[in-house]
Amino acid sequence: MLNLSVLLEDAAREVPDRDAVVFGDTRLPYSVLDTIANQVANLLVARGLRPGDKIALASPNLPYFPMVYFGALKAGMVVVPLNVLLKPREIAYHLGDSDAKAFFCFEGTPELPLGESGHAGFEQADGCEHFFLLPANPAATESPIEGAELLFAALRDQPGTFDTVRTEATDTAVVLYTSGTTGQPKGAELTHGSLLSNAMISDTLFARTLHDTLLVALPLFHIFGQTCVMNVGFYRHGTLIMLPRFDAKQAIALMVKEKVNVFAGVPTMYWALLTDDTSPEDVEAIRTNLNQVTAGGASLPLEVLRGIKEKFGLDVLEGYGLSETSPVASFNRPDREPRPGSIGLPIWGVEMRLIDDDWKTIEGEGPGEIAIRGHNVMKGYYKRPEATAAAIKDGWFRTGDVARRDEDGYYYIIDRSKDMIIRGGFNVYPRELEEVLMTHPDVSLAAVVGVPHESHGEEIKAYVIRKPGATVTEDELVAWGKEQFANYKYPRVVEFRDALPMTATGKILKRELR
Repeated sequence: MLNLSVLLEDAAREVPDRDAVVFGDTRLPYSVLDTIANQVANLLVARGLRPGDKIALASPNLPYFPMVYFGALKAGMVVVPLNVLLKPREIAYHLGDSDAKAFFCFEGTPELPLGESGHAGFEQADGCEHFFLLPANPAATESPIEGAELLFAALRDQPGTFDTVRTEATDTAVVLYTSGTTGQPKGAELTHGSLLSNAMISDTLFARTLHDTLLVALPLFHIFGQTCVMNVGFYRHGTLIMLPRFDAKQAIALMVKEKVNVFAGVPTMYWALLTDDTSPEDVEAIRTNLNQVTAGGASLPLEVLRGIKEKFGLDVLEGYGLSETSPVASFNRPDREPRPGSIGLPIWGVEMRLIDDDWKTIEGEGPGEIAIRGHNVMKGYYKRPEATAAAIKDGWFRTGDVARRDEDGYYYIIDRSKDMIIRGGFNVYPRELEEVLMTHPDVSLAAVVGVPHESHGEEIKAYVIRKPGATVTEDELVAWGKEQFANYKYPRVVEFRDALPMTATGKILKRELR
């Protein structure tokens, strides 16, 4: 038997009274968190759900996330984490495409009414039978959304013990949606074995302390936060300090208050920490406690890398991975001299090589497209055998990222062969945006690219050809896009043109637009 929920169960057995998660004044010991996860498992079974059923979860970094995540896993079910910024249309797509039978959704805030969006998406989705609201006030007794069942009301009569369902290492544990260049997002099937192995190997990359305290700044609905913070943290029997939305001042305050010693982030987070006017006392406290800092999601600019070293006395070590690789594939080793700009060496049990368009190996420095093989590679894309076959051959997964390799085997990303945009650490794929933009009545053709941005790394820009006689303005189209897309991926900049640069075969030359 190998069920990823062992991460929580082992900690609850070994350190039952230690704080597992901290959010504001709420501190939940491992024993309590495990009990609630057991109740979630019992609830799902009581509602007629069975092992293998898909359970969608939309929650920011709150105690709710591990409660539902591990509860579903205990019941042998598959977790489908959803980005909390999705709009109803997008939520309905994810619920339907994943065949989700139940949806646990956070209520949200007046600024981000996730519960309303989630319930609207739920009502549009065929086949999703149960909606559970995770209230902003856990003590709430009445649901603010008609027809939505409050989580703790549903858990009230559920037992606090549960006999975890037997699962195999090759069974799917999580379906994580990742956008693609062919349009709609695809669900990468990650197994109990791949996720557990990735957490355990990531743990070996740094020395432990007697009691690690980790700041959860990366969103847990993203694989980087799931594996490298939550799962590694529980494997270490550490304490997770929840930060629902990253803010540099809040992050620094929590680092100081909770004596955080482990932090993982994307480049924009490090940029914010570097540019914050942190007091000398707080800087000194962070320098004293923080000893493990990692970055991923995009290349960390050298000036930010040097600035963090100067301000906090820390070497930020960079790694590389994708949703399809659970995610860690390579990392800069802490016992070796860091190589700025490099994504490091393949982790234990993982192979990397450079290939051409025909899957043939490229020797030497390259460049070439990175291909990955190992325990971390996904089973495939859910219900998409053709997309899986295109991405995986003989166990090798082709990433779409172009890199070079130095004489010591360190890899350096130099380009993305696909058109992916990385905005603030979030992956944005233009094809989906283009298809929706062209449903606007005034839009004839659209091409979306990433343009440099100081704090976000890249910003999203749409080049648009209007239909004859159309008068839609940039502000109007941006506002329309904001209604259609999650906040991190709608185009902020629109440029109207009479024509777009194209090849002889009609392919838009996005490199020229960039």
